[in-house]
Amino acid sequence: MLWLIVILIAYFLFSITSLGDKYLLVGPPEPKIYSFYVGLLSILALILAPFVGFFVPSAFMVIFCLFVGMIYLFAIFSLYQGLEYFEASRIIPALGGLVPVFTFLLVYLFSGEFLGFKETIALVLLVIGSVLITYVPKKKIISESLKISAIGAVFFSLVFIMSKYVYIALPFWTGFIWIRIGVFLTALFLLFSARVRKDVFGKNKSSFNKKTGTIFVVNQLVGAGAFVLQSWSVALVPLVFVSIINALQGVQYIFLFIFSLFFLKSLKEDISKRIIIQKIIAIIIIIIGLVIIAV
Repeated sequence: MLWLIVILIAYFLFSITSLGDKYLLVGPPEPKIYSFYVGLLSILALILAPFVGFFVPSAFMVIFCLFVGMIYLFAIFSLYQGLEYFEASRIIPALGGLVPVFTFLLVYLFSGEFLGFKETIALVLLVIGSVLITYVPKKKIISESLKISAIGAVFFSLVFIMSKYVYIALPFWTGFIWIRIGVFLTALFLLFSARVRKDVFGKNKSSFNKKTGTIFVVNQLVGAGAFVLQSWSVALVPLVFVSIINALQGVQYIFLFIFSLFFLKSLKEDISKRIIIQKIIAIIIIIIGLVIIAV
């Protein structure tokens, strides 16, 4: 069960990057600018190339990897766009529920494979737990936020599935680096946006000062480590298990909930008795799903 340990560590690191995002994004993120900087840092994956046996595969695989990278940046952009127009409490629960479901359905569409009965039960429990732990009763998911969440969910699902096909065809590090190159190249197209150019090249950079810029870079490096581990777990599991990896994201919110109990003021979380009970129930459901997978 190496893949399970790897993905749990990945979601722990993702929870740390979420804390960084909470600090950096005092207001809603500007989707194009934030996506640009995320994509720009993806080129750092090339530093690993001399040490991991990186090579140039067939032209088809290069194009396919670059395409996966492009879809990944679209997914990130759609997430930030959703957060710009709607509260996180409307977007995150919808994504947490839709991504595993879409992945499950797309895997069947592409390969005809289904999860076994035990794994399907675990998937359902993990999805329910993930939605419940992020759901805020006072801010129900509305049709407009659901639409943009569904678009993002489709992109994220495609990224996971196509990445798995990359790791089937190529050694992990070669496939990973080529995908990150695709993310970087796609990010460069965002420079056609006047808003992005002004932020990047203007004298008064609005998004990041020296302090927040340093935090952003460190945060992205931690996120990069998390993303490497998440990608590795995708490479380790059978294609049909990719939806389980998606559904396990609820573990990330367990870590965030624990952090919020210790850093309540800095995170500005609304932790009422009712919310705590709701999250504890969600944690129990997620743990049951984890036990079913692990046993």
